[in-house]
Amino acid sequence: MESGALNPVFLSIFNTMSIRLSVLSSGSRGNATFVATDRVRVLIDCGLGPRNLRKRLLAIGEDPDRIDAVVITHEHSDHVGGLRSMVKSSSIEAFMTCGTMDGCRADSFEMNGSAIVPVLPGRTFTIGDLEVQAFTVPHDAQEPVGYTFCHEGLKVTQLTDLGWIPDEVSAAIAGTDVLIMESNHDLDMLRMGGYPWNLKERLMGRHGHLSNSAVARFLRGPFDGRASTLILAHLSAQNNHPEIARQEARQALESRGLLDTVVALASQQTPTPLLQLG
Repeated sequence: MESGALNPVFLSIFNTMSIRLSVLSSGSRGNATFVATDRVRVLIDCGLGPRNLRKRLLAIGEDPDRIDAVVITHEHSDHVGGLRSMVKSSSIEAFMTCGTMDGCRADSFEMNGSAIVPVLPGRTFTIGDLEVQAFTVPHDAQEPVGYTFCHEGLKVTQLTDLGWIPDEVSAAIAGTDVLIMESNHDLDMLRMGGYPWNLKERLMGRHGHLSNSAVARFLRGPFDGRASTLILAHLSAQNNHPEIARQEARQALESRGLLDTVVALASQQTPTPLLQLG
């Protein structure tokens, strides 16, 4: 199987799958991921405008008007740029940490039956029949988190926007079946590129973004090998190349003998194919 292809077992036509997901958009111009069961439909982040979000949900065969909730990782505009419109025009629950509430000024949102729900990192909460846990990540935001979603023995994790992977993060994501993981930049491309040095330092810092090399180190070391699918996300358009990111991850997995792990790529332009687990 080609490393960029999604595992055919997940692409079944049956409608009895317990979790389905798609990374709708990933990158500095807007982030959103769709996670759903038969009962509930959730977005991770809402960095897309309403028309773009609607278009991408329709592209994966999902009804844009049936989103029940959105969980927010942090307050940067590429993750919350469409949130104000969403809570104004629909009735949903928006989950975020108190720091993120402050950072995106959630108290100023005009609500239309929506509710802002505070999240405590390390505490499990439920959205419909999904068990959700936020975990703290090191990033230059007010109270940033990643998320895990569990349902009927399956676990999905989104791990983006962090500068390094502490032991506590490795523990939080252990046992994941599908791991959506940042692979933001190639270190050489970033160092030699045209960004100002202070921005380069921020991106490479411990509260910046994961490099391809950092991802490879994780896959060779603390990664428990459980995930059958790894989706590389938040790739820089200027300081990375999809094939470089894919090959570094692929080589790290092969060094562990993890030859069957599917390595896929999220995109800024188009959603990933709808992935169905169960």
